[in-house]
Amino acid sequence: MHHAKTPRSLFRSTATTVALALFLLQFIVIAATVNYVVLPMAKRSADDLSALLVLSAQTWVELPPETRKDFELELIRKHQFMLFEDLPPLPPRDGFFPYLSLLDSALSARTGATVSIKVTELETTWFWAEIPTGDKLIRIGFPKERLDINPPMMLLLALIAMIALTLLTALILARRITEPLSQLSLAAKRIGAGELPESLPETDIKELSGLALSFNQMAFQVRELLASRTVMLAGISHDLRTPLARMRLAIEMLPDETDPKQIARLQQDIDYMNRLIGEFLALSRDMQKETPEQIDITGLLQELADDLKDHGAKVEWQPQGHVLRSAGPISLRRILSNLLGNAQRYGTGEPITISLETNETATVIRVLDKGPGIPQSELENVFRPFYRLESSRNHATGGSGLGLAIARQLSDANGWNIELLPRSGGGTEARLTLPHHSQ
Repeated sequence: MHHAKTPRSLFRSTATTVALALFLLQFIVIAATVNYVVLPMAKRSADDLSALLVLSAQTWVELPPETRKDFELELIRKHQFMLFEDLPPLPPRDGFFPYLSLLDSALSARTGATVSIKVTELETTWFWAEIPTGDKLIRIGFPKERLDINPPMMLLLALIAMIALTLLTALILARRITEPLSQLSLAAKRIGAGELPESLPETDIKELSGLALSFNQMAFQVRELLASRTVMLAGISHDLRTPLARMRLAIEMLPDETDPKQIARLQQDIDYMNRLIGEFLALSRDMQKETPEQIDITGLLQELADDLKDHGAKVEWQPQGHVLRSAGPISLRRILSNLLGNAQRYGTGEPITISLETNETATVIRVLDKGPGIPQSELENVFRPFYRLESSRNHATGGSGLGLAIARQLSDANGWNIELLPRSGGGTEARLTLPHHSQ
């Protein structure tokens, strides 16, 4: 059996699409900002700083020894530079410092030698450049605070803020679109179940407001059509049953020499017409959800099984104790009577099996027969009014064709689920599910 894919919710699909689009836009904006703004500015800054470091080291070397101390104080005061010579080498730096890598490249380009910034961490973090000048190796350094920038942290904070705004925007947009549609879907389901929903609220969005207005007008027209149809059918029923009663009376007054078989056939046709009118009215009536009552489903099935046995049917039914559920009593009895009647009519005299199962979520009633079964393509069609699998319209073989249509409408009105399934080994399984949350 083919299983359809589970549809995704419109809210989730819309929010995901909007979020992905905004995330892609953010990635492009951040990549462009880094490549065309942040990286060129960092390179320019590293180049300027490397020029100042190399110039300071060269100037110190070229000054007379007696003036170097004053120059060192001037470097500390104006540029926060500290300068030393002939010190033990420092270990290579650890960690990820993108800006120091740019500074390494700038210093190496200016000095013609490989220069790698070293890092020391005592009370504060200092960065040191060992610059070869003449025959000396000058170590000149500056504190981390002198840079006064942290591009990675800036980008991280910007990314977090953009992600939060993106998700919030996606959720707001998706909710603005899907909430009116959810209300529309719920109202349409209520109309399909025979209920009369309240009018949908009209929003300040033109398209959604127009949709709500059109739906409200349609719902009003549906209510008017249903009411008019019920009144019209009630009138037709009254008009038809009056001549039927006269025909029944005329049959009773026929001469005694009239063929008894012909009289019986006429009476049978009148009874069938009267029953057909009643079933058609039941199908067309505006069915509301019946007020639930506590029902012993086991007892109801036992009663219906005994009725079948009294009419000569073979029934396999083993009650497993009382099952009390809240349900519409008239609707439930009528649905089960129809399913059992169909099983008896089409079961070719084989035993009918009734099963009752209950769990935390639902109560499931199954009626199984061993008849010829229903083709897979017809399992839904048989719930249509007046649809019959027999080519004949003889009511003695197939009934009126309204029973399953009425059962489906009663089931929908009460929030139940009725379905027909092919039975393994031949025959048909009629399954009625009563979800506990709908009661």
